[in-house]
Amino acid sequence: MNRILIIQTAFLGDVILATPVISELKRLFPDSEIDVLVKKGNESLLTNNTSIKNVLILNKTDGKWKSLWSLIKKIRRNKYDLVINLHRFGSSGLITALSGSRSKYGFRKNPFSFLFTKAFQHNIGDGTHEVSRNLSLIREFGSVDLRRPELFPGEDNYNKVKEFVTDNYFCLAPASVWFTKQLPEQKWVELISQLNSKGTVYLLGAQNDHPLCQRIIEQTSGSNTINLCGKLNLLDSAALMSTASMNFVNDSGPLHIASAMNASVTSFFCSTVPDFGFGPLSEQSKIIQVKEELSCRPCGLHGHNTCPKGHFNCGNDISISQIEY
Repeated sequence: MNRILIIQTAFLGDVILATPVISELKRLFPDSEIDVLVKKGNESLLTNNTSIKNVLILNKTDGKWKSLWSLIKKIRRNKYDLVINLHRFGSSGLITALSGSRSKYGFRKNPFSFLFTKAFQHNIGDGTHEVSRNLSLIREFGSVDLRRPELFPGEDNYNKVKEFVTDNYFCLAPASVWFTKQLPEQKWVELISQLNSKGTVYLLGAQNDHPLCQRIIEQTSGSNTINLCGKLNLLDSAALMSTASMNFVNDSGPLHIASAMNASVTSFFCSTVPDFGFGPLSEQSKIIQVKEELSCRPCGLHGHNTCPKGHFNCGNDISISQIEY
């Protein structure tokens, strides 16, 4: 196996959960050259990963079809022995089907899976972790069933966050792409009010998360809370989270960053459930969710912009008092 391509062009969390496939293939085929294809914006997650030869980027800003065909031509020139597609949607399936590789592996849910060499089941809801589902594609080569994801912040990342590292600090990531995956604002206010006396609290996120986090801070009385949204890149955040006393996150990308750093993490599951297979993999991890069964939960795999029922009980009824610090 000389050249391998791994495709994961979904969200940042999905890229992080693809890293065990990278490390396992490198373990199994140490002399192989492994390339990874991600969408524009997620390439920084793979910085410093010595198992990877090249990172290819799907950039749709120049036009979806133009960029797609250009990328397919490049992939065909690379003459991969094996293409592993972890993405379950059409564009990646087309890339895989037209890759020219003699072996094309992916999930049956992909609309182009009928053109793959082998297509595998991807069952959500039975408690199997997404990492295990991904690794099932290479089980025939001797892969383990479960392995923690990996990120590799560099010295520059650790130096950048050095000023924020204290004996006792907490990282909170209140935002999510989907509203119903976010613990409600008032719950974050309540949490911060309890944490302020215990150490410094840092709010993490992208620049567009800054207003949300600022609103949360303005509703708290403590002075130990700092809004770092937009000030740290993904690997900076990973470096800071790695030594936090505890990281508090939604069912979203920062949860998987914590897993990749084996950082202590408490994750809030609102409209989604851990049985979907996207829970924490850190050695020190906790899941917080409503205690009572709700007939409307889960209401979907990815969440919604608003609660379909209008009450958002899966978020509003989460008790902050059940958290242990």
